[in-house]
This record gives sequence, C-alpha cells and structure tokens, in this order.
Amino acid sequence: MAVTDFFAGEIATELLKVLFQICRKNSLCKSTAESLIESINQLLPIVQEIKYSSIELPQPRQRQLDFLSNSLSSGLDLANKVFCSSRWNVYKNLQLARKMEKLEIRISRFMAGPVQAHVLADVHHMRFESAERLDRLDNAARQLERRLGEMKIGVAEGGGWLGEAVRRVEEEVEVEGSLGNLGDGMEVARREVKEMVVGREELRVVGVCGIGGSGKTTLAREICRDGEVRSYFNNRVFFLTVSQSPNVEQLRLKIWGMITGNKMADSCDVVPQWTLQPYDFSIVTKTLMILDDVWSLSVLEQLLPRIPGCKTLVVSRFKFSPAVINCTYELELLCENEALALFCRFAFGQNYIPSGANVKLIKQVVDECKGLPLALKVIGASLRDQTEMFWNSAKSRLSRSQPICESHEIQLLERMKLSIEMLAQKVKECFLDLGSFPEDKKIPIDILISIWVELHDIDEQEAFAILIELSNKNLLTLAKDKRCGEMYSSYYEISVSQHDVLRDLAIHLSNDESVNQRRRLLMPRREEGIPKEWERNIDKPFNAQMVSLHTGEMREMDWFCMEFPKAEVLILNFSSHEYFLPPFIDYMPKLRSLVLINSSTSNAVLRNISAFADLTNLRSLWFEKISVPQLPETTSPLQNLRKVSLILCKINDSLDESVVNLPHLFPRLSELTIDHCIDLTELPSSICQMHKLKTLSVTNCHSLRELPPELGKLTCLQILRIYACPSVTHLPDGVCSLVSLKYLDISECVNLASLPEGIGGLTSLEKIDMRECLQIRNLPRSVVELQSLRRVVCDEEVSWFWKDLEMALPDLCVQVAEESFNLDWLAD
Repeated sequence: MAVTDFFAGEIATELLKVLFQICRKNSLCKSTAESLIESINQLLPIVQEIKYSSIELPQPRQRQLDFLSNSLSSGLDLANKVFCSSRWNVYKNLQLARKMEKLEIRISRFMAGPVQAHVLADVHHMRFESAERLDRLDNAARQLERRLGEMKIGVAEGGGWLGEAVRRVEEEVEVEGSLGNLGDGMEVARREVKEMVVGREELRVVGVCGIGGSGKTTLAREICRDGEVRSYFNNRVFFLTVSQSPNVEQLRLKIWGMITGNKMADSCDVVPQWTLQPYDFSIVTKTLMILDDVWSLSVLEQLLPRIPGCKTLVVSRFKFSPAVINCTYELELLCENEALALFCRFAFGQNYIPSGANVKLIKQVVDECKGLPLALKVIGASLRDQTEMFWNSAKSRLSRSQPICESHEIQLLERMKLSIEMLAQKVKECFLDLGSFPEDKKIPIDILISIWVELHDIDEQEAFAILIELSNKNLLTLAKDKRCGEMYSSYYEISVSQHDVLRDLAIHLSNDESVNQRRRLLMPRREEGIPKEWERNIDKPFNAQMVSLHTGEMREMDWFCMEFPKAEVLILNFSSHEYFLPPFIDYMPKLRSLVLINSSTSNAVLRNISAFADLTNLRSLWFEKISVPQLPETTSPLQNLRKVSLILCKINDSLDESVVNLPHLFPRLSELTIDHCIDLTELPSSICQMHKLKTLSVTNCHSLRELPPELGKLTCLQILRIYACPSVTHLPDGVCSLVSLKYLDISECVNLASLPEGIGGLTSLEKIDMRECLQIRNLPRSVVELQSLRRVVCDEEVSWFWKDLEMALPDLCVQVAEESFNLDWLAD
C-alpha cells in the first residue's frame, strides 16, 4: 500500500467536515458543497477498504489514486478558503464558487469513469479468482477424502494423521517411561516402591496412593516395565485396571487366568477361594499383580489373591488400612523445577523456558498447576502457541481456584476446566461426549467417530481432525492394538482411552445445568438402576441429545416412563446375562445411534425386541457381547441405517436367510463389522445383495469356514477384512470381481492356502495385508496387473515374491511384519 492510499482517506474525511460547515454558512456554494459531499461519501468506503487491505495496487490504479488524493488535497485547501472568506467579499466568493464547481465536476467524472471501470474489472477478477479458489477448495476436499481413505487402510506414508498421532503418544510414553524425566522426586518414588516389591519378601501387599493426576499410574506402569522387577518375577508381572465401578466377577476371572497361565479362561471356569484352601497351588511361581485405580476396600478384599508366591501392588487415591496393605508409599507432587520442566515440554516442546519468553508469567501459570503432572501436561498443551494476553487470562482464571488437596478434587477439575474452555465449540462438545463411556475402558475409534458424525453434523474428515486435536492437547490417548507390534496398519487397530480425571472433568462440565436441560444425560458409574435424580424429574421431558446409562441387569419393572424428544445417541452400558431394553426408546423419535455394551462374563439375551420395530432414523448400531436377537416380522426397514457392528456377539441363526431378509431390512447399509463372534460358521449369501455395502469386516471369527461365492456382486465394496479367521482355507473367485476394492486384509488367516488366481482383476486395490498367512508360499501370475497397488504387509518368507514385482509395480512398497507373540491384549 502506497503512502497516498493512507492520506487520501484522511483528506477526504477532513474535506467532508469543512463542506458540512460550508453548507451551513455559504449559500453561494451550498449546492456544490452538497454534491461534493454525496460524491465523497460514495468514495470514502472504497478508499478506506484500500487503506486497510494492505494490498499493493497495480501501477495504473495507483496513479489514478494519486490523482484522486491530489484533487482532494487541493479541494481541502479550497474549501478552507471558502469557509474563511467574508460574506461581504462578493467577487472573491464568486471566484471560489466557480473553483468549487470545477472541483465537483472533476470528482464526479472520476466517479463516473475510472471507478466504474474498476468495478467491472474487479467483478471480472473476482469471478476468475473465485473459480480458482473453488477449484483449490475442491482439490483440497478430494485430498482430504483421499487422506481419510488412506488413514482407514493405512496406506499413507507413516500412517497419515493417526499414525503421526499414535507415534507422538508412544514417544511421550517412552520419554515418561524414564521417570527421571519427571524429576528426582519420581525417581525416588520408583526406588522406594521397587524396594517394597522386590527387596522385602515379607510384604505380600504393598500400595501407592496419591491425589488424582499425580502420576500414580505412570509410576505403576514403570514398575511393571522395570527389567529387574520382571526378572525377579520371571516375567510374571501383570497390570489390571479395577476402576470405580468394576465387575468383580470378571476381574477375579482375569486374575485367576493370569496367575494360572490360562489367559483364555471364561465364565465356565471355577475360581477358588484365594486363601489357603485344599487347592494345589504348588504350580504357582512368583507373580506380581498390579491393581490400578482401586476405589473400594470391599472390592480390594475380593480381588487380593492371597496365594503363595503372589505379591500385589495396589494403586489408589486412598490410603487403605495397614491390616489390608502391609506398606503404602504416599506419592508427593512435583517440586517447582520438576513441574516447570514437565510444563515446558508440553507448552514449548523443550524442558526449559525459551529465550525471550515472559519467565515470570510462565512460572506463575506453572505454580497454579500445583505440581500435578496431569494438570501440567494438559494446561501446558492448551497454551502452546497462544499469545501473551491469552496466557495472562489463563493465569488469572487459574489463580481464582481454591487450593488443591485430597479433599478438594473438585478444585482440580476447576483448574482443568480452563483447558476445555480454550477449545473451539465443536471440539469441546466432542471432548464432553467422552464422559458417556465407562471409566478405564478403551473406546474403539469406529464407535466414537460414528457418534460424533451423527451428533454434531460433521463429516468423518472433521471428526478425525478433532480426534487428533484432542490427542495433541493430551485430553485423550490414542493407542494401537498390541497385536500390531511396531507397525500401524489401519485405523481399525487404534483405540481411544482417557485418564479418569479427564473423564470426571467431562462429566462435571456436562452436569452444569438442571437434569432436564442437560445436553448429555450421563451416569458417572454403574448403579443398580436409574439415578434418583432422574426419577424425580420424569414428569417433564428430558432435552438431552446424548443419553448414557450404566447399570446391572434391568427388568421391565426397573424402568420408568421417560421422554427424550431430542435424543440422537443412546448408549446402554450394562453387566448382566439378560437385559430388558428401555421402553423409552419409543419416545426417542430422533434416535440416530444406538450402542449396547455388555461387560458381564457371558452374552446377554435382550428382551423387549419390539423396541427396534420403528427406529426409522437410526443410522448406527453397535452390539457388544449380545446374543443377536431375531427381529420381529413387523420391524420396518431401517432405511437410514448405515453401520452395524457386532462385537463378541453370539450370532445363533439370526442372520440366516430363512430368518431375516438382510437386504430388505438394511437397504442402505454401507459398513458391516463382525468381530469375535465365535459361533459364526458362514456368512449368509444374502449379504451379497446389499449393494450399498462399502466395508465388510469379519475378524477373529475362528469358526468361519468360507465366504459366499457371490461376493463379487458387492460392486461398491472398498474394504474387505477377513482377519484372524483360521478356519478359512480359500477366498472365493468372486472376490476378484470387486472392482472398487481398495483394501484387502487376510492377515492371520493361518490356513489360507493361496490368493485367488484372478486377483489381478482388483484394479482399484491399493493395499494387501497378509501377515501370518503361513500357508501362502507363492503368488498368482495376475498380481502384476495390480497397477494401483501401493503397499503390501507380509511376512519375510513371502516378501521376496512381492519385491520381485517392484519393477512391474513401481509404486509398490513391501513392508515386512514383525513377529509379535505378546498376549497382554487379552487382558484389555
């Protein structure tokens, strides 16, 4: 912007002031002054826009603007002379009036000529630039869509957004794994606890206690990983999260399986009394059992395995009686230097205050975190790249909170609340949704993304971007399946977890309003029935968009008549062998996502199946550990249903063609996931008539023997996962007709003999994952026709066959899978 651009606006403003004065004083020049005022009022917005745009104008336009500036400047001088001229000097006034007329003509011509031409030129340029920008936006949208597809199947270099986020979390875990990075205090804590665990054999039960967010779990996990500890216990070190509302029966079963070495123990196994009863414990060797997040003494007493050779480390916010825990280490908060280093790591990416920063302000913010590692990480990440004014505001709001101590956990939440208020509104809403899931449980990304898409009217790209932002701000943790080893394959292997303090924060913020007005109606922990607060308010409709219940067995008489006219998401967490679906589903006309998660040791039988009869707006359905029911014949086709997920379910014959017409019932289904359904022996052929299907994922179904031969009719199918299905011996030839298929996952199909001969017909295929396909020892000749193929993940024995094809397939990247025999995932 030239200097004249600036002065033109200033001169025009001053000229207007003088012209108004002339209109009131000099009748001879009044009409000319009024015409000038009108012209300048039209010019002034244009001049001001140029002035503040900071855009350099082309030379011809700049010369014309200089002409205007000079005309206005001479006009200002003339106007001042007119205003100061005596009314009695008639000749002088006449001369000045004629000059004013000439000025008015010059300005009017400029308005009628160059300005109009510039407007037409600007319209032309705007149309051209708009088209260019729209093209760029369209290209950006296509790139985002491509990146999302690559992220889902793990084709993108480094795993894309999710791969980067997961690696960042793993690097932080590795850094924090060395507790020296959290300061000398934590290193001292590790030595003290390690001494109790290894050095003092007389202590059978030891403990670590401290306020929420103080680093107890971090310390316990470091003890679990410690080489000396693992050597002392012959690698028999197990970590188990108990939580605030545990399923004691299931936890006892897991502990028993860990101690006896039978990690596949199920509800049919008998768990003996864990005292010196007539049971042969001679086979039990030294074992360390770490019980994290223990809240109740009564629960702890049921879980403690008082068995020879077994030592227990109990991690809790509370200090239990010495009669139960022989010795407890009370974890202290970080000192000033330790807190500053941890805060700086997340605020600045280094362990110290950067040069040029406001040292006093940074230390004041750190001081308000009161040495709590979790608060330092979350608040530090939320202030990264923010202005000093933003930091000052954060410091002021933090300083208004009360001191934190064991009896003031609510004040910790108030401090952490600051980090949530800094988020964009939709990001904040997505964070608050995390409070609807049970504590200390991993949340599959698939279910979380589905809920966000339905509840917040966003697309999958935006949902994933929000997920990554929450991870970057340490408000959730992304973790990959332990079976993946060092390699990230696809987003199906990634899950979300959250610190229980952050979950408490989400619930705390969701409960600000009265129970009928809350946007989320959540149960913080498992209860036997509906909370009393809800029951007292059933006379009025509940305005919640998301409803989450966490109960035990529910019978028909346990429910109340409740109305949810705005509810779009219903999450039913329960633990029972039988469950009566809530009658109020009939009063949820806008329900779009339904999630049922059973945490008992056996599959739940659902009652009140008629509740599914009229869910016409339902778009997403998730069943976990359910005996899949046969839907009533009166069930209306679920026209809007896009996703169905059956996890750990008992299928029975509920999918058989003789029982249900799947294409009729789910005419628009695009994603079908069946995982750990051990009684599934074959896929019904009617699935091949579901022509909208884009993703078919059948994983960990050990009884599945074959796929339907008509699979090739799924012309829209883009993702086919037949993962860890050891009874599958071949893929039907119809697979080769899946012209839209981009991702084929047959990993851990250990008895699959070969790839289909016509696999070259998969012209869109971008990735094959065939880890641990032990029987495949050669490739069909047609693989050279897979010109879209970009990545193959396989074992070393097969990798050489694929690498021989790199000349024919120049974009191909062959990734050798690392062997992973870790079974710790079974405890998740």
